[in-house]
Amino acid sequence: MDFEFARDEYNGLLKRRELEFLLTFEGATPSRRQILGKLCALQNVPEDRVVLDSLKTSFGKQDLNGYARIYEDAETLKATEPGYLIERSSAPESDKAEEA
Repeated sequence: MDFEFARDEYNGLLKRRELEFLLTFEGATPSRRQILGKLCALQNVPEDRVVLDSLKTSFGKQDLNGYARIYEDAETLKATEPGYLIERSSAPESDKAEEA
């Protein structure tokens, strides 16, 4: 998986960075968990402060366009983002139990 960042802007009002990226990959489309893990590793931020908003693939291509937001703290993320996006970007309960 290779990330190419098209836009990286800071939104001071909402205390977050807004990223647009192009992700190229080999084989099957990576899962949201794999994309989130790689993005957090590249940006050096914890997963509980990042929300993947949209991931759009094109038929027959091995790339996708994505949009993510990185917050300064988890409290701001929870106060700003809709619940379904937070749930979609967090680890499933079975993964959390295995990590502990």
